[in-house]
Amino acid sequence: MARIVRHNDESVREGFIRNIGKEVKLFTSALKAFQRNNCIVMAQRKHLDDFLRGKTIGRLECGRSQLEVSEELGKAQSVISRLWQRFQDDGNVSRCYNTGRPRVTTPNEDRYLAVTAKRNRQSTALDLSRQLSSATGTTVSRQTVYRSLGHIDLYARRPVRCVPLTTTHCRLRLTWSREHALWTPQQWSCVMFSDESRFSLQSDSRRTLIWRTTTKRTPLNDTVTVVQDGSSAEELFLVPPRTDLHVQNVTNDRLHLSGCHSGTTCTFVSGRTGC
Repeated sequence: MARIVRHNDESVREGFIRNIGKEVKLFTSALKAFQRNNCIVMAQRKHLDDFLRGKTIGRLECGRSQLEVSEELGKAQSVISRLWQRFQDDGNVSRCYNTGRPRVTTPNEDRYLAVTAKRNRQSTALDLSRQLSSATGTTVSRQTVYRSLGHIDLYARRPVRCVPLTTTHCRLRLTWSREHALWTPQQWSCVMFSDESRFSLQSDSRRTLIWRTTTKRTPLNDTVTVVQDGSSAEELFLVPPRTDLHVQNVTNDRLHLSGCHSGTTCTFVSGRTGC
């Protein structure tokens, strides 16, 4: 019987652990080389075609054993056995037609989901599932709703946000552009642009999604109009070079600048749309 010897020396234990690690690495590399040389890989599940099925049955009818046929064709012996058993039962070796998992919804219910999603584009998949359950009695999951609407190219996406520009806005913008079209770089050097980070004091996560297609053109019903609601916001910006931090308080389209740099005369151009 082998004896278990306890070593108090730390170096002896470390050397023993290193030797075991080397042996494990050698065994792993040898096993991989054996698998590579003998082409032992994990087989993927593939169905036999009709030609290979007929070839298998022909060899079995000639008196070959199932083990010999499986080795010649490179198939498992259980596959050959099931194929031979089925041929003896009904004389047919063709693959049976399989419809897959039955669908939960009918074509009429899929049409109902599509019409409901197009009428109320901001409804969630859970809302559509509840409406379908109350209307038809069929209970489906959110993933089923996503797949059903995906078949007709309807996906939950963020809406396009635009500003309601009137004719007056467009005319004023065109006039401003024409007036400043011939400005020199020296004149533009005194202009301060406020296209910096804006922090809203009210929650606007823009997580409201709509059901829309993936086409290039954006229809009007996939667009959300953004209107200035008068809510307060803070915008931080710096005037280069070496100036103090300025805080812009935007309330009802009025600008309040704090900490204006002394001795500096500049034109403030707001990056807010619709101004």
